[in-house]
Formats: sequence, C-alpha cells, structure tokens
Amino acid sequence: MKHIIGLLVNAGALFVAVAIVPGLDFSFGPDDSWWKFLLVAFIFGLVNSIVRPVLRILTFPVTILTLGLFLIVINALMLMLTGAISSELGLGLVVADFVAALLGAVVISIVGMILSALVGVGRLAT
Repeated sequence: MKHIIGLLVNAGALFVAVAIVPGLDFSFGPDDSWWKFLLVAFIFGLVNSIVRPVLRILTFPVTILTLGLFLIVINALMLMLTGAISSELGLGLVVADFVAALLGAVVISIVGMILSALVGVGRLAT
C-alpha cells in the first residue's frame, strides 16, 4: 500500500510540474492517457531509485563543494532521463531543455514533500 501511495504522490507532483513549468508537457489524449501518466510516474520512481543513488555517489565531491546544491542538478537529470525514456516508449512526457528540467525538479520536490506530509508517507522516489 505504501508503494501505491508513493506512486500517486509522484504522479501528483509530476502533474503539478507539467501544469506550471513551461517546457514540460504531457499529451493527455482521450484514450488511455491517465494510465500512461501513471506509467511515466512509475518510470520516474524507478529512475530515482536505481540511477539517482549511483549518481549521488559518483558526484559526492561536487555535492560537498556546492553545499548540496548539485543535488538539484541530479534531480533535473533524472527528470530528463525520464522524459527520454517516455519519448522512446511513446508515453507522452516531453522535457524541452535543461532549464525546464531544473524548474520541474524543484517543483516536483516541493510538491512531493507537501503531498507526502499530507498523506503521512515518507518520500519514496525523490
């Protein structure tokens, strides 16, 4: 149950980011677009749980030098990777550029923290 709630929190945070960040887009169609959006949120969670820890270890010295601010760059790269995977699978998430990914990562982090606090579940993916 905790993983399903975590997926829904990720999906909600991603939805808000797509809604307010220029350069992030998801093509909502009349057919099965909500299932595709949930699949994109699942992929985002997988990318954050598999690739992100490796990058955090590899970039630890840079993260220390920037007092942790480089973690925002890593989050943006995870969003860009999710967009690339989504494009390859034809799921509909488009990340236009790095600035959009950076702003989207900040929005996803903030909204994700708020949603997690509201539902009482710790963050699973970001």
